[in-house]
Amino acid sequence: MQERPLLVFDFDGVIVDGMAEYWWSSWHAAKSLAAEPHELSPEQVPELFRRLRPWIHHGWEMVLLAAELPGLDEASWVEGYEVQQHAALLRRGWAVDLLQGALDRARLQAVQQDRGAWLQLHRPFPGLARRLRSLDEEGFDWAVLTTKTEVFTAELLNAFELRPARLDGREAGPKPEVLLRLGQERPLRGFVEDRRSTLEAVLSTEGLQELPCYLVDWGYLKPADRQQLPPGIQLIDLDRLAKPLAQWS
Repeated sequence: MQERPLLVFDFDGVIVDGMAEYWWSSWHAAKSLAAEPHELSPEQVPELFRRLRPWIHHGWEMVLLAAELPGLDEASWVEGYEVQQHAALLRRGWAVDLLQGALDRARLQAVQQDRGAWLQLHRPFPGLARRLRSLDEEGFDWAVLTTKTEVFTAELLNAFELRPARLDGREAGPKPEVLLRLGQERPLRGFVEDRRSTLEAVLSTEGLQELPCYLVDWGYLKPADRQQLPPGIQLIDLDRLAKPLAQWS
């Protein structure tokens, strides 16, 4: 086992704010399926899409949401997201693979046609790039663990001139499984994520119960996500992130 500790970060909603890209790519993916919301522009993120983003777990869900806008009943989706999602899939006769494939193609085409324009749809959160680069001075390496595909994540990291010690994308498998594998290779110093349910799943996994978990308050959080956090999950803001790692806890 390598002795140098590793701090693991989620990507979307933690390192990078990709809301503009989410909407742009989802709109174009929906358009490829003849279902884009004609009343809305791909250049301007609808507030309803922004508010529902915390409920989304996988990229294909964004395409479905884009297709359902603007006539979507927000209250019904917030109260029963999975039920409404399933009903929309059945009504449209769509499968998950169809939506994910449309999203991946929309992103790939955007990168191939105008890489610079696609990259400009993303912005690192304030101070994140500088803080990641400074971890080396504290004796830590950092890694990225994301549900975004590895190829697109690598594109963005290169654009931001960020070089993680390791990158694991959607293809690597569920995050708890990847963290278990990483923990067999080197000491894990913590996992930084913007989805509370993911952190809860990590802490309920045998072998990860003692992993320090940090919920970022600048990410895509539901209104109740900050409240009554269970033991093992700590809320962290940008000011705290900028402090030495020893002062996070």
